[in-house]
Amino acid sequence: MKKFVIRNYELKSDKLREKDRACFAVLADLHGFRYGKENRELIQAIKSREPDAVLVVGDMLVRSEPQSLDIAAKLLQSLSARYPVYYALGNHESQMLLGENRAFYQEYETALKKAGVRFLHNEKVYLEVGQTLFCIHGLELPLVYYHKPRSPRLKVQVLNELLGTPGEEAYHILLAHNPKYGNAYFSWGADLTLSGHYHGGVVRFSKHRGLTSPQYLFLPPFCCGDFHKDGRHMLVSAGLGEHTIPVRIHNPRELIFAEIRNA
Repeated sequence: MKKFVIRNYELKSDKLREKDRACFAVLADLHGFRYGKENRELIQAIKSREPDAVLVVGDMLVRSEPQSLDIAAKLLQSLSARYPVYYALGNHESQMLLGENRAFYQEYETALKKAGVRFLHNEKVYLEVGQTLFCIHGLELPLVYYHKPRSPRLKVQVLNELLGTPGEEAYHILLAHNPKYGNAYFSWGADLTLSGHYHGGVVRFSKHRGLTSPQYLFLPPFCCGDFHKDGRHMLVSAGLGEHTIPVRIHNPRELIFAEIRNA
């Protein structure tokens, strides 16, 4: 039986008004998994917290399995009927969009847009929670940044070209599937970066350390858990499913909640 754990992260920022709190559910790397009929267990876990939005950081499907689209679509349609849902693509979505299953993916995205899901293709959207303004950015990296095992270094200049530069008027959340480039995300200026992709390192040694990644990196940095630098934060989900290496050791699947309040 498939199971997942819930990880709660509490973050502080002086960008939030004094009495404001915001809660976000973070979904990553579902890869066509189900938790109960039509993912009822996962949906119920999210409903129990009543988040202000659901943030999707990619790989909800499997690029070579069009049937996985229906599983993800039903889940997100159900959630979007109750919460704002923002979706940044992972490498599986990007590869399907550019490959022989392109038509299946386009139908999937069209259906979800009609249901109210907001896809962020190197775009941003504003969300107001209480009296605090959040700016949610969705990063869609070219596939060269997912090459195995070597991929180019990501420069802040490239992020500026793809996303623009974050201003000071809002709390900036970056949905960035690939955590390999955590240092670049911190330097770019995101207050909070949300990632997945590494599946917790397959074999997890500690809160922040796992054995490998889908790009076959050994002991990759920013593998799993929470990272902090100069008042900015990065949360890397171990994911809700797996693909390619269908193994998990000391590494449960997880649903993340990020709660942010005034410092």
